[in-house]
Amino acid sequence: MMAALRFGLVGVLNTLAGLAVIWALLRLGVGDYPANACSYAVGVCLSFVLNRVWSFSVRGPVAAGEVARFLTVFALSYAANLGVLTLMRGLGFAQSLIGQGAAMAAYSLCFFLLSRHFVFTPGRAAR
Repeated sequence: MMAALRFGLVGVLNTLAGLAVIWALLRLGVGDYPANACSYAVGVCLSFVLNRVWSFSVRGPVAAGEVARFLTVFALSYAANLGVLTLMRGLGFAQSLIGQGAAMAAYSLCFFLLSRHFVFTPGRAAR
């Protein structure tokens, strides 16, 4: 239960950081897709460190398999994000935090489920 709460708090922090990056880049005239990509580039690094150490209490050196699983989960979750972003743009939410927020929600749900069951499972994270 504590891991889920911590994962959620990391997600909130990551979401706020991601929205700040997207907001700043949209204000600078950067389009939806580059702003979204920059946001997730920052977020993936923050997420790995905070979830590994704080949410799931993984200690010791980082293993290559752990990083590979994490990046796979990130890629799958980001694909879900882009799919929802494209859908939202088609529904009239281009250059909008509403469209970006829906895409982030899809990413977060996929990322939590896959991280919990594939990346940071007990006894597996260090391999």
